[in-house]
Amino acid sequence: MSLDNASTPAHEGPTAVVVLAAGSGTRMKSRRMKVLHELCGRSMVGHVLHAALAVAPRHVVAVVGHGREQVGRHVLEQVPDALLAVQEQQDGTGDAVRVALDALREAGATSGTVVVMSGDTPLMQGETLRGLVRDHEAAGRAVTLLTGLVPDPFGYGRVLRDADGSVTAIVEEKDATPEQAAVREINSGIYAFDGAFLAGAVGRIGNDNAKGEYYLTDVVAIARADGATVGAHVVDDVAQTEGANDRAQLAGLAAQLNRRTLERWMRDGVTVVDPASTWVDVTVTLAPDVTLLPGVQLHGATTVEEDAVVGPDTTLRDVRVGRGASVVRAHGERAVVGEEATVGPFSYLRPGAELAAGAKVGAFVEVKNSTLGPGAKVPHLSYVGDASIGEGTNIGAGTIFANYDGVAKHRTTVGSHARTGSNNTFVAPVTIGDGAVTGGGSVIREDVPPGALAVSAGPQRTMEGWVFRRRAGTAAAEAASRAAGQEGSITSPG
Repeated sequence: MSLDNASTPAHEGPTAVVVLAAGSGTRMKSRRMKVLHELCGRSMVGHVLHAALAVAPRHVVAVVGHGREQVGRHVLEQVPDALLAVQEQQDGTGDAVRVALDALREAGATSGTVVVMSGDTPLMQGETLRGLVRDHEAAGRAVTLLTGLVPDPFGYGRVLRDADGSVTAIVEEKDATPEQAAVREINSGIYAFDGAFLAGAVGRIGNDNAKGEYYLTDVVAIARADGATVGAHVVDDVAQTEGANDRAQLAGLAAQLNRRTLERWMRDGVTVVDPASTWVDVTVTLAPDVTLLPGVQLHGATTVEEDAVVGPDTTLRDVRVGRGASVVRAHGERAVVGEEATVGPFSYLRPGAELAAGAKVGAFVEVKNSTLGPGAKVPHLSYVGDASIGEGTNIGAGTIFANYDGVAKHRTTVGSHARTGSNNTFVAPVTIGDGAVTGGGSVIREDVPPGALAVSAGPQRTMEGWVFRRRAGTAAAEAASRAAGQEGSITSPG
């Protein structure tokens, strides 16, 4: 099993975790299946799978239905050895678990603890699932529900208990009496079952209810009728069990998850100046004493080392930022910023951009598939594409690395401690040697040897009096006339 950044405990976990991901999510109004919508660096089902792997199950089963090709492919990208169970008709959660158990039976897993959870609860944490499994197995129950107390239980199934506190049933809101609907303990839709009991019980679930579906919740009543033990593991952080049925709810969950992520990093020593405007994916790694200024977005596999400052107004995806580096008002993707390097403001690091220690990419500079050596600088208004720039070299303002001939890309190599003039164009493939110098405004089409000076512009021509002859009566001519009179210039009219 695998999932980026998933951590699994050393002990052997339950037999299986079943993830229900067969629904289409019509309220999302999207070609993409609901569980594939993303927040904070993962799809909804990706977050659920991450939590599932934290309990170290021997098997992960994903029940797919609508969009099974999309969902199944995505699940296998996250957990390559997951089992896929197809629910041909979406006849309720009870039917979904039945097809999951069929897949487990084929895999030879017919006993032990089986955890069942929804694929659209992205805030669920692995530690919460571990607590559910520990409680369930220690009590030796047939069924353990993950429940929570909420001030407004609207839309949730209610957990009913008898006088001694034992769980007697779960009733869906559409089937609840007014007295049952007033119950504040809700069913999260997450359960731990004894596998052997569950295998026998799913076939006994009926569909005599308002929707004509097979509810997994009816297993509680079946267990009670059999004299089996049913209990509840109450979670204090009920928000972990929340799902998203439309994009407004998805945005709400994203805001909650982002807030939790930032709080965790701040407790670990990261300074977040304005959490309200800062977004950090759960897949990002930050070191102590990193500072995130307002307007920062960090996505994907981005890592930021200690004492680095990012922001304000910076977006990075899959970027490595080294110790003590500064990235200001910049956009970067699949790039490397070395220790003490500086980027920005208004810089664009495209894939393959690599800055060594102390390098600088300044204002309005774009870098693509290029390396800057230690201390190398591209300070202003330049495009650096498919290039290697050596240690200590300074690239003049307004420089263009012309890397594309209309058919293929070519590389430019600039050696160490070179000095290139402003408004240079390097027509690749070309090499500028160590310590070489190029003149301002030059177009460099041929290699420049180490220590040489290369210029390509011809001598300057100055045509005195041209403005008086060709721009008579303009503001420029009047200004020139005044200046000529003050300086006694021979170029003045008359």
